[in-house]
Amino acid sequence: MSGSNEASDTQTASFCSVILSNIWMELPSLLQELHLSSSEKLLPSSDVPPITELLARLQEKLVAAANKAPESRMLIGQLEQLFLTADPGWLFSPISTQEDRAEFARLIRALIGCAALPLCSDDCSSLSAAAYQSVPSQAMAVCSALTALLENYGKGGGVKGPAAQLLHTLAPPICVFAVTHFQEQAWTSSSSRDGARRLQVALLKAGGWKDSAHLLMGGKEEDHRGILGGVLDILQPQMSKDSWQRCEAVKLVFAWTLLQVTRPSLSPHLHRLLPPSLLLNDDYRPENCMLGVRCLHHIVLHTAAADLRHFNQAEVVYQALFKHLYTNQAAVIQLSLSCLLDLLLVLEKSPSSPDLPPSRRKPCRHDDVLRLVLTHMEAEHKVALRRVYASALPLYVDRMGVAVCRHLQRVERVVLGYLQISDPPEETSRLKVLDALQKTIKAAWPRMEARADALLLRLLRLLVDVSSDRQLGESVRQELMDQTAASIRLLDACSHGRVQLLLQQVDSSCCSSDVLCCLATVMLQDRQDTGVKLEERTLAP
Repeated sequence: MSGSNEASDTQTASFCSVILSNIWMELPSLLQELHLSSSEKLLPSSDVPPITELLARLQEKLVAAANKAPESRMLIGQLEQLFLTADPGWLFSPISTQEDRAEFARLIRALIGCAALPLCSDDCSSLSAAAYQSVPSQAMAVCSALTALLENYGKGGGVKGPAAQLLHTLAPPICVFAVTHFQEQAWTSSSSRDGARRLQVALLKAGGWKDSAHLLMGGKEEDHRGILGGVLDILQPQMSKDSWQRCEAVKLVFAWTLLQVTRPSLSPHLHRLLPPSLLLNDDYRPENCMLGVRCLHHIVLHTAAADLRHFNQAEVVYQALFKHLYTNQAAVIQLSLSCLLDLLLVLEKSPSSPDLPPSRRKPCRHDDVLRLVLTHMEAEHKVALRRVYASALPLYVDRMGVAVCRHLQRVERVVLGYLQISDPPEETSRLKVLDALQKTIKAAWPRMEARADALLLRLLRLLVDVSSDRQLGESVRQELMDQTAASIRLLDACSHGRVQLLLQQVDSSCCSSDVLCCLATVMLQDRQDTGVKLEERTLAP
């Protein structure tokens, strides 16, 4: 039995040897098809020149054919066959010096240039889909060729061999190209996106990286160091103030790169990541502005506060975001308010911080943001903006804590106004404002007794309106009634039972059974059993 296994292994080895020999014999003919042979006859395998002598000539041919789609596609196909059939030792081992690696990188950039995106003629206009018509097919061919190169590199064990440095030189342009084409955009098709994803997978596999974040940031091992610096070397010149709008893909690749990087890897590159993010944030087009705000928010979350405050960078970001609160774009305001909430903790302590003594609870940037939000909420009539403001209000009230007393008049007007207007079908505005009201009562309860009558009247009207509105879903109606009842219980707790005396005067003939049941539940529940503890605290003046 063992003899038959040995015979089988011998036959397999012999078969593989024949295949490898045939592949190597094809190499001279491929070189001749590429017109790299110095004679008309096929070069014997022993006369194949080293790869270092061919790189510059290959690059010249790719550059010359870049603007001729049929010719460049044929040349890319031949180059793919070369990458597939060449012996890894011949293709990679001679690349041992920095100059050789740079030459190989120029070849890869020339190959990628065959699928380069057309540029906009100016900073204001954008290209139509027809301008990208030939890009997907070119990108597919380039992805296929680069995937063949990386697979050959992996077969040769290049990551552990003498040419281990080569992959770290080639990875940044390959990564940028793959990210450009695996996103669903006007210059991609389903086939080109699939090819770009396969290329990204091949790149990760060749370098032993776990995922895209590991690819950019690297690990502790020397062989697995990140390529973020190399990627930024490519993107930074294109993300300048005068050129970033000329190529549609650059901003998307930059944003994708930034969002992959987390702390502590982000801080060392902050000086290269923050300026392009601010450029996007300041653009007049909402889609670019939103992309910039997302980038800034990611920077705030993943940069040490001390690094962000260095050179007053946090203040610059604050001013860039604060101006968005004057726009009428709901999506931009929503992202900006979320980012500001995290950024404010970098600039100053929370007004509700227990470490902050009452004497130091002076008006601050938190007050500036909340004051502007409340001012806009009072006059806002657009449903989308009302929902955005209402969703942000509980978060800011909770952050302010007892310092919300400085804004009680505005908060009361906003609550009374927003509870009066229906917001079907989910009633987002009303539910969020009820949440904000409850947080306000808990934080500033001694100041709420004087406002209990007006708030109670509005809450009772809300119960009546909701109970009679048959267009509301049952779950939404029940949620509104529960939150309204919770607010009434809180008002009763902070007014020392006076609300219950007022509820006893309600005319039951004017209310539905649902309202009466809700009010009965409130009246029967003792203040101490509501689960709400209104702790005494020192109030800000």
